[in-house]
Amino acid sequence: MKKTSILIGCNMMHKKPLADINLLINSLAPNANKIVTADKQSLNYKTGGQHNCFLLHGGNVTLYRYADGMILNSEAAPYVFGLSTQLVENDYLYIRAQAASEISILTIEEANRIIDRDNLWKNLSTLLIYTATRIYDHCTKISSLSSYEVICYQLYELMNETEEVRNSVSIVSYILSRTFLSRSTIMKILAQLKTGNYIVTEKGLLKAINNIPSRY
Repeated sequence: MKKTSILIGCNMMHKKPLADINLLINSLAPNANKIVTADKQSLNYKTGGQHNCFLLHGGNVTLYRYADGMILNSEAAPYVFGLSTQLVENDYLYIRAQAASEISILTIEEANRIIDRDNLWKNLSTLLIYTATRIYDHCTKISSLSSYEVICYQLYELMNETEEVRNSVSIVSYILSRTFLSRSTIMKILAQLKTGNYIVTEKGLLKAINNIPSRY
């Protein structure tokens, strides 16, 4: 069966620059304050007039847009958040931990000082390119594809999440929070995919995907 273009972005997780991310975390962590977040705890990029940098050691974090609660990206550990938003004056985005996550926090000013000291600009640029590509990939697919293609893309995105995330969020909630589609449209297409045995679900959770067709 022919693979559809919706699968192009689903390999992004395999391109995650783990070596660069771990090098950044190892250099920044000694000067950061470590916390363990509660489930669904939100963290602001800017507090007390200072921009923050977050080091994700364990768990999962989701990036939200303040204006409408739209999810723009989600990442599992390891990851570094905040370095790409340091020049933004207003808080347009915030992050939320999914389940208990291990995070360290330091100011952007301190992070930049360490990156400069340890000559980690190349590693930082690799991380920023990956981050920008992930968000661009997401925004492109939810704005230019058909409803069916958007839903299929989100199903593959959900399948790429950790088992902990897949077992904690329903398919419908996952897609609703990341797209502009209506609940009825999502439910209708999911029901047809399930009837055709293209997806396996259990109590609303995604368990498996079986060669989703490229055409609706």
